[in-house]
Amino acid sequence: MKIALIGYGKMGKMIHEMAKNLSFDVVSIIDPFVIDCATEINLETLNNAEVCIEFSHPSAVLDNITQICQCKTNLVVGTTGWGDKLPAIRDIVSENDVGMIYGANLSIGMNLFYEIVNKTAEILANYPEYDAFGLELHHKQKADCPSGTAKELSKILLSKLKSKEMPVYDKLDRKVASNELHFASVRAGFIPGTHTVGFDSEADTIELTHRVRNRSGFALGALKAAQWIAGKKGLYTFSDYVRDNI
Repeated sequence: MKIALIGYGKMGKMIHEMAKNLSFDVVSIIDPFVIDCATEINLETLNNAEVCIEFSHPSAVLDNITQICQCKTNLVVGTTGWGDKLPAIRDIVSENDVGMIYGANLSIGMNLFYEIVNKTAEILANYPEYDAFGLELHHKQKADCPSGTAKELSKILLSKLKSKEMPVYDKLDRKVASNELHFASVRAGFIPGTHTVGFDSEADTIELTHRVRNRSGFALGALKAAQWIAGKKGLYTFSDYVRDNI
């Protein structure tokens, strides 16, 4: 499969390296901030790529998606922090009749974790003595806070727990309301992405944790997503891919 990499930071480089050992041909690398890379997205620079894999920055993602879609090329988007632009992106994908798959986290393991959290919350919804919470930790270079993954986990919990109506990500200088889901964030040093969902009662605590060991899971997920979205039309989440393979 011919792929183009949009953004050539740490993730772009890892995807490129992994692609060499799998059935992928990287025909284009586009990043205006990297020497010797193409700087613009157009039919010529995409070089007949079947799917683009986009890992850039939230400030660039809308323009990148627009340009890729206008080239009638399917795409995988791993950039996070652009959820407010989703309605506009949905229209762009539809108008150009292409396929796009995106995720707050392209790790297969994390998306399996989503399914585990979803099922656990469904069970514990019947036990009001357990109060849900979340905690996520990342290295100090991470650009967004809370992480897109924390927001996705919050959304899953809110969809299942009748007692929780809204997420709170900021520091609290007051008592947390019973209908609020507190999901805290920490940024420091070189901490690998770590997400914990907990359910606490007076008697005990139940915790589920996913901890990233390295970035290879994200790279493999991006390449698997590229294979899956090839030839499809419409907007999908990475969870759609994972559920399709459970």
